[in-house]
Amino acid sequence: MSNASAQKTHGRYAWYELVTTDAAAARTFYGDVVGWRMQDSPMPGMTYTLLMTGDTQVGGLMPMPKAACDAGAKPGWVGYISVDDVDAAATKVQSLGGVLHQAPMDIPGVGRFAMVADPQGATFNLFKSLQPGGASAPDAPGHIGWHELHTSDWPKAYGFYGAMFDWRKGDAIDMGGIGTYQLFNIPDAVAGAMFNSPAAQQMPYWQYYFSVSDIDAAVKRVTAGGGRIMHGPQEVPGGAWVVQGADPQGALFALHGTRAN
Repeated sequence: MSNASAQKTHGRYAWYELVTTDAAAARTFYGDVVGWRMQDSPMPGMTYTLLMTGDTQVGGLMPMPKAACDAGAKPGWVGYISVDDVDAAATKVQSLGGVLHQAPMDIPGVGRFAMVADPQGATFNLFKSLQPGGASAPDAPGHIGWHELHTSDWPKAYGFYGAMFDWRKGDAIDMGGIGTYQLFNIPDAVAGAMFNSPAAQQMPYWQYYFSVSDIDAAVKRVTAGGGRIMHGPQEVPGGAWVVQGADPQGALFALHGTRAN
């Protein structure tokens, strides 16, 4: 993980990480689909791969530990949210009804983190970087343009994240039979949304949208690379288009971009 790309400000997303059963295949797939350049960063017992857009590190991928595979864990993306104090934030997560999955620990030379889940079960990581990060460009190709919480009770989830990170409500969009699609701001810019998702009946989760320059071309790269398109392309307000899919190992992801024609 890059200590240069993590945001220092409390409540901002700092990093995005894929844990997968086939790191080599994931490197090829996401390099083709999103356009990330891969940079290996050897670590004790494994190789951590940095995901680069230009000279900016936006995330990483790593092989799933054998113990996790044996326990039935599935490949997936996780977001790291910056906090001022990881230990205090981990305690606060629990006091608000969340779960501590991995106690706070140090990443030498990088920072400190903890693995947690909100009260409905959606997982994320807390992170405190040793160094401030660079500027964010969420709509630029290769960056993360949207954060979407698929949950079973968005009002309670919003109460949790508002108390944890001071996220603020944005517009509420009526989605018909699905209900309300509640936008949220970090701190004053729209960063994502929460809603009661049919896909979250078994387990709520965060879905991250990677920005691409041409959504249709990216869709072709997804299917050519062995991934699946599960929804879309669908037009969203502002003239952008989105798709939701799964990579060849089954990790869920989404894409956000425009149409060439």
